Amino acid sequence: MKKFGLALGSGGSRGVAHIGFLQALEEAGIRPDYVTGCSMGSIVGACYCAGISPQDMKDAVIDLKLFDLASLNLAPIRGNGLMKMTRARKRIASLIGEKNFDELEIPFACVATDIIKGRVVVLREGNVVDSVIASSSIPGIFTPASIGKYKMLVDGGILERVPTRELRRMGADVIVAVDVLGNLMVEKEVKGTLIDTLLRCIDIMDTRTTQRKHIMRKYVNLWLEPELGSMDQYAVKDLEFAYQKGYELGKAKTEAIQLLLRD
Repeated sequence: MKKFGLALGSGGSRGVAHIGFLQALEEAGIRPDYVTGCSMGSIVGACYCAGISPQDMKDAVIDLKLFDLASLNLAPIRGNGLMKMTRARKRIASLIGEKNFDELEIPFACVATDIIKGRVVVLREGNVVDSVIASSSIPGIFTPASIGKYKMLVDGGILERVPTRELRRMGADVIVAVDVLGNLMVEKEVKGTLIDTLLRCIDIMDTRTTQRKHIMRKYVNLWLEPELGSMDQYAVKDLEFAYQKGYELGKAKTEAIQLLLRD
């Protein structure tokens, strides 16, 4: 059997579709040999690689609210972000513990953006929870993370929302990418608040970067996008809907993945 690499892209609440997708793979007896993730994809990927079942992940997130995950930063300018991800870190750690990457059941890597050097950083060593928090820290909204020599890390989706290239380096023969965001450049009402404007700009830049990478799909055997419609990635709602759409996608693509994995 060929080695299977699975890339889980960023996507906020839409990223719950990753959990449904993994559930469908589990039911088909398909288990990735390597996993990469970005932002919400990094959280789901880390939990899965730590041995948390898709059903347990679903139970942990399905009723979440925003303030279960983040708290307001009382000094947002000095803190370089409107919110802190302290609560999110505690929740993730309650699931997987304070594991290092080499303690995971499945080899895993996630990506963040180093805003000092302006480049993608692949995180594969040290504390897993700290790394996925860095991968998920939307600039301006959440305080940047500091890990070792990297002093200011933010959401990996700024430069690489679906991290596929690293899977080949890890040893994958077959790469499946799940992009839960799709095209975010379609017309959308912007409320005019600072946060809304900032998030909309990030969506546009993110989509354009990903579209350029679509031309270079030499790293990917199968690029998948669940049908999530206009679901807002920044609103913590419709999580059951996202899960179900990811599950349906997994069920529909099981045979295609099995064919790719055959020797």
